This record gives sequence, C-alpha cells and structure tokens, in this order.
Amino acid sequence: MPKPPPTQEEVARHKQANVMLSRVAGSLYWMSRYLERAENLARLVDVNLQIILDFGQVSDETMKEHWLPILRSTADEDLFFELYEVADSESVMEFVTFRQENPNSLLTCIGNARENARQVRDQISSEMWEVLNDAYHFIKNSDPENIWDGGASAFYDQIKYYSHLFQGITVSTFSRNEGFEFIQFGKYLERADKTTRLMDMKYHILLPKVTDVGGAVDAAQWQAVLRSASAVEPYRRFYVADILFAKVIEFLIFEDTFPRSLMFCLQQMDDFAHLIAGTPAGEYRSEGEHRFGKFLNNLNFTTAKDIIGRGLHEFLAEVQREIGALGEHLYTTFMYHPPVDMQAEIRFHQQQEQQQQ
Repeated sequence: MPKPPPTQEEVARHKQANVMLSRVAGSLYWMSRYLERAENLARLVDVNLQIILDFGQVSDETMKEHWLPILRSTADEDLFFELYEVADSESVMEFVTFRQENPNSLLTCIGNARENARQVRDQISSEMWEVLNDAYHFIKNSDPENIWDGGASAFYDQIKYYSHLFQGITVSTFSRNEGFEFIQFGKYLERADKTTRLMDMKYHILLPKVTDVGGAVDAAQWQAVLRSASAVEPYRRFYVADILFAKVIEFLIFEDTFPRSLMFCLQQMDDFAHLIAGTPAGEYRSEGEHRFGKFLNNLNFTTAKDIIGRGLHEFLAEVQREIGALGEHLYTTFMYHPPVDMQAEIRFHQQQEQQQQ
C-alpha cells in the first residue's frame, strides 16, 4: 500500500526542522570561527609587543608603523581613528582587546563565540561551554590598567590557552557528526584567512625599504610572522639556516604537515566540505565545490618561486577570495534559511490542493 502524501502541517514542520538544523550548524560554525579569530588576534598583538620591546625606545612614527598594520589587517583602521587620535601601544591594545564598538576585538569575538554556544547549549558538551564561559568572564573582568602595567604577555597567553583548551576538549568530547564537521570547517577557514592576512601584513603593509631587504629588521619581522603562527621551531627543523623571506613563504604556504600552514588548512577545509555535502572524496558536484577543487589542484602545482614571481600580495588576495567563496557556498547551502511562516506554508498548500480539485 503506497504511503499517503504528507499533510500541510507535516510539510511545514519539515521545513521548520530544516531551518532549526541550519541554525544549529550556523551557530557551531560561528562559535568556532570567533574563537579561532580571537586566538589569532591575541597571537598578533602579543608578538607585536615583543618586537617593540626588542627594539627598545622607538619614535612615535615607528610605533605607529608597528601598530597600524594590525588595524589594517582586520579592516578596522577607520573605526579606530573615529575613537582615538594616536595609534600607540595602549590605544591599539585597548581597541583590539576591550572595545565593544570594534566587531573584531577580543571581547567581541569571545562574547560572540559564547553567545553562539549558548544558542546550541544542548548540542555541545558541558566542558566546552565551561571553557567559553570562563574565557568570556576572564576577559570581561580583566583590568586593562594591570595588563598595560606589565601583564600583557601573560594575558594574551591566557586567551590562547582558552582556545587550545577548547579545541582539545572539542576533539575529546564532541561526537563525530555533522556538528563536528561544521566546527572544524569554521576553524580551518578562519585560520587560513588569518594566515594569509598575517603574511600580507608583513609583505605588503610592512614592506621594508630596498636597503632593508635581507637585513636585520627584515629578518626580525619575518621571525615575528613565524612566531605569530607558532612556527619558529617547526621552521628551524626544516631550515636550519637563517630566516629568509622565500623560505618563510614556502613553509607557511606549502608545508602540509604543519597545522597552521595555508596548505594544511585548505586541505582540511576541502575534506570537511566534502563531509558536510556528502560528496565522495575526489569528487566535486556543486559549482562551489568544483571551483574550490580546481583552485586547490592548481595550488598543488604551484611553487614558492611562482608566487614570488607573480606577487605575494596578489596570490594572497586570490586565496582570500577562494576561501570566502567556499565559505559563502557552504553557508548559503547548509547554514542559512529564511524564517518559515508555518501558517503561511499551510495556507499555500491548501490553495494548491483546492486548485488541483
């Protein structure tokens, strides 16, 4: 006996259920992205502080040159100068750490991660929630004056610690289902994006004078880039020689055994995108999947020499476009649905039945 067609109420409830599933996926995705964003920003600020300490007394102009790239890397420079007159250590650190007007501040990012987790509290483990809650209250209750007076490095290390702890607990306590796939995809998308911005900040924004290329300042800045990615020791294991621009680029882009390299993150994005879409490995069915697969395949046949010849900034801009395109494809396909008006859906199906009669 054939199964009777679904009633109007059942069709509407099915659509409502899809919306709820999409919202859960979206909350898990943004929870992961915001926390990864906070960690990367904490890394960047902490390393920048260490560079300034290493250089000792610096002029106001030099101080500005060190802090402006961080604001530009997050596209927040205009907003900053609406709130502050001078870009120095204290003003920039306050802006990127505590100002709620800044959509990319640590307080905003961790607060957004916590809020997304709260919306799916029943989907995550209690340990995951406790870490995010502790991280939020840690930064919310921190005294900026104490941080500026000498505790900055320990403060930003704690932010990184919360992120690492959350990632470890997620791997240890979260079931390997669709939710886990959205968490991991969001993490690696954000990490890949920030890796490109980190390299672009040094090469394009902090571009040294011709006389500085290969010199002490240039090497110190590239070492800072490696430190921002926790990559100094791994880099040294591969290249015992001095820190050189071409070698740093090669390592941070192509070293697929290092978990913060661009290639590693892009491959993880591709793997989790396949799992989310239910597409077998090696196949690309949708237009969005095919576009990213083609880009990744071309990257496999690209060398650091090719990138330098073409222009690092141009290459990184392309990577950001492709990362954004795949993220937008998965978001619109699996994470976003317009609100469902159940009564309107029922009326629509009733009208269809009446027209068929």
